Amino acid sequence: MNKPRRRPLVLLVCGLLLLQGCAIPGITTREPAVTLPSAYGAATTGEQSAAAIRWNDFFVDPNLATLIDTALTGNQEVNILLQRLQRAANEVEARRGEYLPFVGAGAAADLDKVGEFTRSGAVERQLEIREEEAFPEPLGNLGVGLTASWELDVWHKLRNATQVASLEYLATAEGRHFVITALVAEVAHDYYELMALDNQLQNLDRNIEIQTNALQITRDLLTFGRTTSLAVARFEAEVNKNQSERFAIAQQIVAAENHLNLLLGRTPQPVQRSSDTLMTLQPPVVQAGVPSQLLANRPDIRRAELELAAAKLDIAVAKANFYPSFAIRAGVGFEAFKPEYLLETPASLAYTAGVDMVAPLVNRRAIAAQYKNASAAQVEAAYEYEQTLVRAFSEVSTKVAEIDNLARNYALKTDQVAALNTSVDVAGQLFTAARADYLEVLLAQREALEARSELIETRQRQMSAMVDLYRALGGGWQPASN
Repeated sequence: MNKPRRRPLVLLVCGLLLLQGCAIPGITTREPAVTLPSAYGAATTGEQSAAAIRWNDFFVDPNLATLIDTALTGNQEVNILLQRLQRAANEVEARRGEYLPFVGAGAAADLDKVGEFTRSGAVERQLEIREEEAFPEPLGNLGVGLTASWELDVWHKLRNATQVASLEYLATAEGRHFVITALVAEVAHDYYELMALDNQLQNLDRNIEIQTNALQITRDLLTFGRTTSLAVARFEAEVNKNQSERFAIAQQIVAAENHLNLLLGRTPQPVQRSSDTLMTLQPPVVQAGVPSQLLANRPDIRRAELELAAAKLDIAVAKANFYPSFAIRAGVGFEAFKPEYLLETPASLAYTAGVDMVAPLVNRRAIAAQYKNASAAQVEAAYEYEQTLVRAFSEVSTKVAEIDNLARNYALKTDQVAALNTSVDVAGQLFTAARADYLEVLLAQREALEARSELIETRQRQMSAMVDLYRALGGGWQPASN
């Protein structure tokens, strides 16, 4: 007997589903279309990427390792990202909670006084006449019980949303790893810059000492009438010029120390470093491995990949909004108008149960806009993944070539410095013997100073390129080894 009654309801539900499916707008999606080459170039060596080496095994300088360890615990940006990661984890738990039934407990108490000339008032008046007893006024109502509701995840909307939150959590974790990689590299950059500045200052002091000795010799020669006061004035000017340069380098050292302390999350203070070892330090050979290893080692690539996967699921979540939603609700408890009747069973027992179905029919522009936004976000995430992949390969390829070119540059500059140091000695001897002009001495000293400065700068660039390649390969975010 109930089948004919249920048939219109079934037909109505089927009609709604058909209507929703036909009214969903079309969208565009995109899959990444970038394929990495099999190698970075002819300079690439080794099958294992240096990114697998933990930072405390890669940076062997104990002072640098101490600074990096301090930065990883004290840097404010890293700690801020740690809180964002916690928020993302909480969002996952919140989405999981939406998938489970909601159960609540409550109690209520209220008074009700209705107007005599209303429907409820007329009913109360008839009861008073029939029972010959005054109806309580105002009428109390007490209740206590449990309520429950559960949205049925027919279209996997809630499960997909939970998966989106999980992917976004993992993407946030990779974002934190990316910041840690950049932080480790930046600390190493500042450290090697400080070492180079110390060497530049030491080089300048040696040159000032040479020029001071030449100035004294020039003054002695002037006493014996073997040179002119012009030579003395030119040597004095050169000494003053280099002495003033010391203050500029000293200021650069202060600025570099303060920036490094900022990365470490502490106030300005001296930084321990081994500057004397810079010129004898041999940059480690960084194995680039094969480009496909970037997919596993670079945090920014992994983050972009996770965000792309989340964007795909967001489309499914947005699409589910076009379909009807189903929910089960129920409640059970006790209700009475006097406290002494509240727990009487079954007289005061009350319960309710039902199933709700809600489907959007008219003015679904907001749902359609959300669906299209999810589509646009997915296409954007695909392009961002492609861009991240291309940028990563380009960075590694550039640094591999730079390391090779800097090594050849450093070797030639070493020979240049040796030749110019010899020319300074020869020019000084010839000037003392009145066989060379003072301008030749000044020129030789200037060229030697500039060449030694360039040599120090080249060594700093070598160390920085090594750090940049390590970062570009995705190294530095792994926890330190014991």
